[in-house]
Amino acid sequence: MHSLTTPFNRAHHRFATFVAFCTFLLIIAGALVTSNDAGLSVPDWPTSFHHWPITYAYFTVPLTGGIRWEHGHRIMAQFIGLLTIVLAVWTSRIDHRPWMRKLGWAALATVIAQGILGGITVLNFLPPSISSAHATLGQTFFCLVVAIWLFTGRTWVQEPRMQLPSKRPSLPWLATAAVACVYVQLVLGAAFRHHGIKLLPHIISAAVVTFVLLWTIVRVLSEYSQVQQLRRPALILLTLLMVQLTLGFGAWLTRVEWGRDAPQPAMPLVYTTVAHVAIGALLLATTVIIAIQAWRHVAIPVADRVPAHAKPVAI
Repeated sequence: MHSLTTPFNRAHHRFATFVAFCTFLLIIAGALVTSNDAGLSVPDWPTSFHHWPITYAYFTVPLTGGIRWEHGHRIMAQFIGLLTIVLAVWTSRIDHRPWMRKLGWAALATVIAQGILGGITVLNFLPPSISSAHATLGQTFFCLVVAIWLFTGRTWVQEPRMQLPSKRPSLPWLATAAVACVYVQLVLGAAFRHHGIKLLPHIISAAVVTFVLLWTIVRVLSEYSQVQQLRRPALILLTLLMVQLTLGFGAWLTRVEWGRDAPQPAMPLVYTTVAHVAIGALLLATTVIIAIQAWRHVAIPVADRVPAHAKPVAI
């Protein structure tokens, strides 16, 4: 990836920023649907109470009870879909980097798949596996849009690549492992919220994620404290991690302990769960940014590289 093959476009970058922000709001809206048990408040799809999207009647559906969360979520998702179409087309027309054009279309394909999964979830009465996949794909789409935001920024486009040294395990590989761990944790969290798994695997994964993230943060702050591209997201990641651990404990209290026999979700449960999901999305996106910046600016030790002539070993 050579950043100097395309000029910085302020309007394009600001639009990418807007899409990323709206996607974050969409994740919050989705968490509100789940936390309020409102997933089947609108029982049909792709219509809402037999009203097709983009029609006048579709936007006049009474937003009462759980309908406000489910139907509002659908309206916001369709708005994000339109924004993503604009972003993909705009990127393909003004960005000279072929991989960026592919990334824009990949984001569009992901948001389309996300919408289809959401519809399948409703039509099949919220099966845990499909509902979890829907939530996970939403986090994936958010990361793609955040990556586009990063790649269209002035700093990325205009700054030269550095070749910073790294000890083993190299920071790029460590940060990539951190992304994988956080992603798995979000999958398990979605499965738990949709009643697909018990709590124990989620807790064990949380301990692993905390260890790997702290390891990554310490490596960045101890070896690359003068590199703002790594130091700033590492400090943000540390803050998010502390907040997320606190929210995770709060979500456990409100859902498992206090809300065990509640006839419907109480407000403390809704608030803590939605905040936990939102911070989890920011945690994943920030870890992705660190990994991207590490792969760009940190040299891989020779011992960590795979020789070009190496052949796979039959097992």
